Amino acid sequence: MTTTFADPQEAAELGPTERTPSGPAVKDWRPAYAKRLIVSDLVVLIVVVFGAQVIWFGLGNVDVAMRADARISEFSYWLFSTGLVIAWMWVLRLIDSRSHRIVGNGTAEYRRVLDASLRLFGFIAILAFLFRVDVARGFLLISLPVGVVALLIERGLWRVWINRRRRRGEYCARVLLVGSQQSVTHIANELRRTPEAGYLVVGACVPTGKIADTIRGTTIPIMGTVDTVNRALAVTGADTVAVTSTDDLPPSKVKEISWSLEAGRQHLVLAPSLVDIAGPRLHTRPVAGLPLIHVETPRFSGGQLFAKRVVDLVLAVAGVVVLSPLLITLAAVVRASSPGPVLFKQRRIGLGGAEFTMLKFRTMVDKAEGLLPQLAGERRDAGNEVLFKMRDDPRVTPIGRMMRKYSLDELPQLLNVIAGSMSLVGPRPPLPNEVEKYADHVHRRFLAKPGITGAWQVGGRSTLSWEESVRLDLSYVENWSLLGDVLILLKTVRAVVAPGSTAH
Repeated sequence: MTTTFADPQEAAELGPTERTPSGPAVKDWRPAYAKRLIVSDLVVLIVVVFGAQVIWFGLGNVDVAMRADARISEFSYWLFSTGLVIAWMWVLRLIDSRSHRIVGNGTAEYRRVLDASLRLFGFIAILAFLFRVDVARGFLLISLPVGVVALLIERGLWRVWINRRRRRGEYCARVLLVGSQQSVTHIANELRRTPEAGYLVVGACVPTGKIADTIRGTTIPIMGTVDTVNRALAVTGADTVAVTSTDDLPPSKVKEISWSLEAGRQHLVLAPSLVDIAGPRLHTRPVAGLPLIHVETPRFSGGQLFAKRVVDLVLAVAGVVVLSPLLITLAAVVRASSPGPVLFKQRRIGLGGAEFTMLKFRTMVDKAEGLLPQLAGERRDAGNEVLFKMRDDPRVTPIGRMMRKYSLDELPQLLNVIAGSMSLVGPRPPLPNEVEKYADHVHRRFLAKPGITGAWQVGGRSTLSWEESVRLDLSYVENWSLLGDVLILLKTVRAVVAPGSTAH
């Protein structure tokens, strides 16, 4: 039995199929991708560790001294560096940093790389103290941070590569959705919205399913009812069954589906209707034999707030110092290009619903806000029902258009960050008249300081609908992490270097 592909190109790219007891399966991409990560991790660590040794000691054959029982024995740093590379590769494997379940999306992969590296060097420090081994601190101080940064960059490059493939439907888990029509449609739309997650929906089984029909609003074929899961798996070659709701499934049915899956190749996923809730807030606790999912309420500890403020201050002050020549140049250009002040000051709503004055370089003609009522009645091709945007806003000056394209007009907000009214990363700072249109739940975005950049900016900016903008901001507020901020800042740099939209 073979799999029939609707697109011959898809068959060519994915390679031959393999017959399994439960039906045909697309060639498994997971082992090959893991091997690529192993090879690239090894190359990075060899370059970093031996490079640090050469930088610190030169090319000579320097030895590590070990004191034991008043005797001194020595062994070469070349041997020590080799052992360090092997141990580093080993802990990266032990912590499962190359698992197909975490690559391509989220922060888990990066956290595991960082965690493995810190644990390894902490263990080395403890051993060196206990056995009185004299390892050059400078060598370790170069190897650890440079190695971690290099590994994160390498994994980031692989992530860019696999995400491009996933947007074409490759390197994904092939998912069969099982549940009610409404829940299947909801989960299918969420997975389609984020192809980087690596889940490609290939079919669905719904209680009243008719074969050859499709899920409303999608091209996902209905493969039958919830009683035909095994047949649907065989026909679609799916390797993952996602149960989207259990309203129409007796408890025994989920067990039957689980037992029928091929161990090691096919997986069962329970997809409750909990969206935009990150892993740290979810805890599965078995109670009386029931796998209950506990969702912790969002909270921000004093340590988290302190860490975020310190990072904001350090980076904002460094940014002002480093970018001061550019800031002075932009101020002079704005002043010379058109009449009006250099800075545009606007009242925005921030932490706790309090108003503050947000700073920007002026990119519009002077007193542009007075022209807004006239433009509001015209057809607009950006923004949404709450946010007013125009791609070709006539109020924007030529130099302002260029500054908006590269987000240079946002740079004065570094002063807002230093003053404490804004953060580098956070929800979008809204106008007071926008807040008047908010539903009650949207006010949760004021639990965090507004940001110069945020999930809303790297997620699509003016192309987002109002619901999508709110969802991204609330997801950020309720699932904040320092590593998440770092990833958003890196994505912002990429978006500024290669801007995809001039809408602002």
